[in-house]
Formats: sequence, C-alpha cells, structure tokens
Amino acid sequence: MVNKLSTKKVLNLGIVKEIAAAAEAEARQHGWNVSIAIVDEAGRLLYFLRMDDSSNASVDVAIAKAKHAANYCRDTKFHEDILSKGNAVVLGLPDSLPIEGGLRLMYDNKVIGGIGVSGVQSEQDGQIAQVGADLIAKETAL
Repeated sequence: MVNKLSTKKVLNLGIVKEIAAAAEAEARQHGWNVSIAIVDEAGRLLYFLRMDDSSNASVDVAIAKAKHAANYCRDTKFHEDILSKGNAVVLGLPDSLPIEGGLRLMYDNKVIGGIGVSGVQSEQDGQIAQVGADLIAKETAL
C-alpha cells in the first residue's frame, strides 16, 4: 500500500521560543521595546512576547503582521512596496497589514509560519523579525 499522506514540517514550542528569544535579543541590543508574535502556517498564534514599555498598539500590529506573512505567503514588505508604488488594491486584501515587520517562516521552500514585530520604525521591526526568521534557516541547514 502506498502512503497517501504527506509529511509536513510544523513549528513546535521549542523552536518558536528560540525564534522569539533571538528576535528579543536583537531588540534589546538596540534598546527597542517591541511586541513579537509567531503564528503557524494557518496564521494561528503560537507564541507572543511583549517587552516592557512597548506600546499598547504594538500587540495587535505584531500579531497582524505575523498573520499576514503566513496567510499571504509573502513578507509584509512585499505588499508595502506594491502600495508605495501607488497600487492601492493592496488595501483591499482581507486581514492584511502591508507594513514591514512581518516575515514568513520557511522550511524546505514552504511557509510553516510567520513572525511579526511591532513597536519601533517598520524597518527596525523588519530587522528584528529577520533575526528570528534567520534562526529557521540555520536550523534547516543542519
């Protein structure tokens, strides 16, 4: 009998905590207080970290950025760049937030989740999120 089920890689709590810790360390290194959200491939929250003195709004924004990256299989900057070129159709995408700081978490060229960061300038949010996303790349290289 041929196995008809596929094998799927998923995020687990152990790696998610490592991703969040790496992102938090990057934020702390620069003195930035942010919120960090990590979601699974379906955009469901797996882990959330809110640093002391981060803004109230950063909570919802970080989660929305992470969901956007996972659900649209695109980093939020991709859609931000489209919008900045005058293509306002991006604003009609349901449950999207085209502001840098949301990145796909990839394994074997497949989206397995997303990370969203909010609390400083969007470029800085993206920088923090990239450190977390890079942790997955290091794990997959092993």
